[in-house]
Amino acid sequence: MEGFLFSASIYLGAAVLAVPLAARLGLGSVLGYLAAGILIGPVFGLVGSETKDLQHFAEFGVVMMLFLIGLELEPRALWDMRHRLIGLGGLQIALSTAAFMAGSMLLGLTWSVSLAVGLTFALSSTAIVLQTLSEKGLMRTAGGRSTFSVLLTQDIAVIPMLAFLPLLALPKVTTLNADGSIERHLNEPHKGSHASISLVADLPGWGVTLVTLAVIAAIILAGVYLTRPVFRFIHASHLREMFTALALLIVVGISFLMLLVGLSPALGAFLAGVVLANSEFRHELETDIEPFKGLLLGLFFITVGAGINFAVLMRDPTSIISLTLAVILIKGLVLFFLSRAFKMHGRDRWLFTLGLAQAGEFGFVLTAFSVAQNVIPTALSERIYLIIALSMLVTPLLFILMDIVSKLSRSNAQDIIHDEIDEDGPVIIAGVGRFGQIVNRLVGSAGFKTVVIDNDIKTIDLMRRFGFKGFFGDPTRPDMLRAAGLADARVLVVALDDPAATLKLVGYARKERPDLHIIARAQDRSDVFRLFRAGADDIVREMFDSSLRAGRYVLENIGLSEFEAAEAEKTFYAHDRHAIRELAQVWDPDKTSGENQAYIARAKELERDLEASLLNLLEPRRDRN
Repeated sequence: MEGFLFSASIYLGAAVLAVPLAARLGLGSVLGYLAAGILIGPVFGLVGSETKDLQHFAEFGVVMMLFLIGLELEPRALWDMRHRLIGLGGLQIALSTAAFMAGSMLLGLTWSVSLAVGLTFALSSTAIVLQTLSEKGLMRTAGGRSTFSVLLTQDIAVIPMLAFLPLLALPKVTTLNADGSIERHLNEPHKGSHASISLVADLPGWGVTLVTLAVIAAIILAGVYLTRPVFRFIHASHLREMFTALALLIVVGISFLMLLVGLSPALGAFLAGVVLANSEFRHELETDIEPFKGLLLGLFFITVGAGINFAVLMRDPTSIISLTLAVILIKGLVLFFLSRAFKMHGRDRWLFTLGLAQAGEFGFVLTAFSVAQNVIPTALSERIYLIIALSMLVTPLLFILMDIVSKLSRSNAQDIIHDEIDEDGPVIIAGVGRFGQIVNRLVGSAGFKTVVIDNDIKTIDLMRRFGFKGFFGDPTRPDMLRAAGLADARVLVVALDDPAATLKLVGYARKERPDLHIIARAQDRSDVFRLFRAGADDIVREMFDSSLRAGRYVLENIGLSEFEAAEAEKTFYAHDRHAIRELAQVWDPDKTSGENQAYIARAKELERDLEASLLNLLEPRRDRN
């Protein structure tokens, strides 16, 4: 017990000290965790052989991370990614494997060993890359989505790789022991593996396929039909910790099921997340899983740093460092070629190229499996482990290099992937903030279909959580408006926060559709006049109606009846509409209101007219008093 508490204190203390320091220096949390692991492992020797066992446990953080990513992706979004998954991801694995295989053969390795090395180095670090993308807010960029697609393809590809590697086993070798006996080195699996539970171990090929498909179907059906009643049952208990227990049960249980049929737990968790992406309990699941994911991922990074064998490095530092840089360079060249072939530009290209240039944690799994299957010699595996760990250690520095290169290339703008609008309706609402959402709810509740476009992804995500459909995109872009059905729409509501964007959109829409009825949001009278000239039909000042209602409440509470206060409100409203039209005739866009004498004079006249109208309205009341 004392040893466990000591180790836990060491790991947690190192993380608490190193990670905030790295974050404040702008290096990111991943580099902080790796540095903490190096300090408590190779440098000070505070942790030892338990690191590898702990790493297997910490890898569950990757499973939780993919579950959370799946929760952010609707099944339709995953289907939309199919071209990047198959094309971009498949080409990356194939070309990287071929490049590393060729390089290994040039170094004198046999073709079978070279192929195994190529497959190992073709994989990138899902844990480090996705964590860094999330921290930097890059997941929604074109480069971030392409990077994620490749990582997901790699995770899926691990399964056929594990099935293929035993076919590359080296010939059986016999050696003479010191006592004269002969020892045969057979292709044996991991010791103890016979004790593991499996649903497909003794089944024929078609049986394995059926059982695997049945398990996947069971996960999907349970996610669709079983989670809601279970969540409601747990909710009835009014025990907050039971929600956390259920969230962990979902992830752990699905991971166990996937292991039973020989599939990746991370892949199963991702699939479950996608199935639950449309669930009303999605936010609850994210809240419960997030702390465990963060701690386990951090622990995983620490164990990677602590597991670096500096003794192997010190024996031949030049060779190990050169090979590590060669891995990053070769992989980077392949990725750069693919980024050009798939028409990525600027920052997205460098994000894709440098973000995936390292080896990954699944490389450890493939290497260990290759050694157990007599595919890769043990001596070579030690160097491979070290190269993988060092390349992962360099990854945060590659992201820093990506930022520098992006700035030097003056490509700071991130190409956000906009939604593909697949619907149209009689009403288009551009912008769905505090103003636009009221319009959308009223029109939608009255039975009319709306097409909502907003360039704030958080706002769109929040809408979707409450069951309202919206599309992420720039509503001032002509292609977005055309896709939303501008040619056939009857009403366009421009509810943007930016006055310049509002004016631009109104002008474009009026030019394209002279018959379209345009309702625009304005901040003040100057905006009203500009929008009137641009072609807006109805212009609503964002504070006008609420201020008018507040004024009516004041009148009701200082002596007027509700009817009298309402009549005063109507009179003020009608007069203001008339005043706007009158003032628009003398408004000068090149002068401020305070500099325009004609505007000031006319405004004073109109204000006297308003006072006279209200006095005449309330005259009968004064006569009664």
